[in-house]
Amino acid sequence: MKSRIPALIATLAALTLGHAPLAARAQTVVVNHAITESEVLSAQKAWCQALLDIGAAHASGGQPAARALAEKVIDAAYGYQMGVVLFKPTLTVNPQTFRTTRDGALSYFVGGDATYPKDSGFALKGWTACEPVNAAVFIAGDSATTMGKVRFTGKDGKVTAVDKTWQFVKDDAGRLRIVVHHSSLEYVAAN
Repeated sequence: MKSRIPALIATLAALTLGHAPLAARAQTVVVNHAITESEVLSAQKAWCQALLDIGAAHASGGQPAARALAEKVIDAAYGYQMGVVLFKPTLTVNPQTFRTTRDGALSYFVGGDATYPKDSGFALKGWTACEPVNAAVFIAGDSATTMGKVRFTGKDGKVTAVDKTWQFVKDDAGRLRIVVHHSSLEYVAAN
């Protein structure tokens, strides 16, 4: 029986050198995972617009419309399909402060889940504007972290600013995903 080792070595060498037969090269998928600052800024603006759109969907179509849109937004923006997302929303309390599951995030944004009885739906509060303002953006290859404020304008014109940290990574298809989302109200010193 003739050894297959020389043929295997030749095939591996051809693959390594880029001289593989077309069939072997066609199976290789390369995704550029480097993140750019413009991608991060676009993702933040898209998050804000999605929040406003969920509120508008609620105003025109009620809870079912808001929920349906929020599900699409969460699936497109967050990395729950990749694993745990480290999500600490602004207005949550123990024992449900952290929302590491998709269901927890959905409830935070639109409420209506008996498992999370204190959620009234952050996206349903009637926001008229949402603006991210970064203190800094740190990019390291396939990961980007932002820290700063997000300013939400209510129907009455009052602006609520929250401290926000996001971390983004790219999934296997090259789409930016939020894997860390920490938000809290600004600290107010007692006089």
